Amino acid sequence: MKNNKNGINTYQLTIDAMLAAMVALLGYISIDATVFKVTFESLPILIGSFLLGPLDGMLVGGIGTLIYQLLRYGFSYTTVLWMLPYILAGLMCGLIAKKHKFELSRKTILITTLIAELIISVLNTGVIYLDSKINHYYYAGIILGSLALRLGIAVAKGLVFGAVLPYFLAAIKKIKQK
Repeated sequence: MKNNKNGINTYQLTIDAMLAAMVALLGYISIDATVFKVTFESLPILIGSFLLGPLDGMLVGGIGTLIYQLLRYGFSYTTVLWMLPYILAGLMCGLIAKKHKFELSRKTILITTLIAELIISVLNTGVIYLDSKINHYYYAGIILGSLALRLGIAVAKGLVFGAVLPYFLAAIKKIKQK
């Protein structure tokens, strides 16, 4: 796609905006049980990263999570901390996609997606700890008691997303070529 007269790729910007909106929506319609959350909000971040690269992955993750956080919880001291896991996952996946010239094998997608989900889960657990300390609701069971479950959910999501993403990416690339 061509850039407009200001050098902005409107196609890429539009895709980023749609994916960020999907992040916010999928985050909002999650199963949230206080100490763990089952959500598909990372899927659009992975799609944006694998298709468009690290900057787009970071933008989709950051803006989408910011919108979700503001809609669900409002702004707080820890809003940016809640955004970081998704921004970093977008960066990592985008860098790997760029390194492979956006031609990723199924195995690379699976491994990268699995690692991204684990990173998001571990970092979110760290944010829960910091948020609980800052906002005075810390209880060791919140962190340690839910860690195995949180990691199990991350592995399951990583495997499922890693299995379906090659098909999603192939379909999107076909549409993009038209």
